[in-house]
Amino acid sequence: MNIITGRKIFKVVLTILGVSAAIPITGIALFEAVNRTNGKIISSGEIRRYLIHVPASYDPAKPTPLVFNIHGFAQWPANQQHISKWNDLANEEGFIVVYPMGTQFPLRWNSHLPIDISPETQKDVTFFVDMIEKFSGEYNIDPDRIYASGLSNGGGMAFALSCTLSNRIAAIGTVAGAYTYPWEACMRHRPVPLIAFHGLEDQIVPYYGGYAKSISFHLPPVPDWIAEYAQRNGCTGEHLFHINDEVKSIQYFYCEQNSDVILYTIKNGGHSWPGGNPLPKFIVGNTSQDIDATRLMWEFFKAHPRKNKNF
Repeated sequence: MNIITGRKIFKVVLTILGVSAAIPITGIALFEAVNRTNGKIISSGEIRRYLIHVPASYDPAKPTPLVFNIHGFAQWPANQQHISKWNDLANEEGFIVVYPMGTQFPLRWNSHLPIDISPETQKDVTFFVDMIEKFSGEYNIDPDRIYASGLSNGGGMAFALSCTLSNRIAAIGTVAGAYTYPWEACMRHRPVPLIAFHGLEDQIVPYYGGYAKSISFHLPPVPDWIAEYAQRNGCTGEHLFHINDEVKSIQYFYCEQNSDVILYTIKNGGHSWPGGNPLPKFIVGNTSQDIDATRLMWEFFKAHPRKNKNF
């Protein structure tokens, strides 16, 4: 997505959140004014920010799951919190959810180049390592139940984390994922389970891949990429399910180390979070309510803790 498109989306979403779109966009200061981040950390010598939600039911005597939910390009933590509704589920189920903040303007994640040649990618990965260490020191975090989920560019970052932090991240979930991190740089210690959602009508990260008009990276066909992910996880079984008239899923099983892979395809879905609060339809397309991505992700996460610790 280019800078002009990012600014347009940001202004529209500001209007939805009750902030005047007439305010001049001058840089990261405006993001911080409306973002409502409530935490920060020094990582790679820089101040990095995040939004954390700890449910009232949190019990420091019990090991608690940690879920990262990563915003997309030109979005930000409070917006990702709003559209995904992870806080509601965290309150029900008793886990901690963190919405990290990207860098640059508009905000983004450096998930396109390998960490060994890109200092910026390395910084983003280190940011997650530092957050895990920080939260593990402040809360009773279960090290076997740390998960990463994300939208679009944030989904691409979740995939990059599965490649670079497979010894820390138990499973990942993606919505409209932009999978640009190269497979040849995906050096995993263990296969990481994946649950993914993608709309057939997504015009920003096209379901069948290619170059979208606002993205400069080549995007793989989603079903082909998911099939390769499953193959790399050693999956030998697959089955197609018709969830309802609008949603179908392909599920790969009999995978190494319980590293199942699922792709939900939403017939009328745009570049949006299924079951979540919608962004403007004229920008992202339809936000399907035929399936609840957040709840299904959590059920998948619960079934896939990190098990193999022999790294």
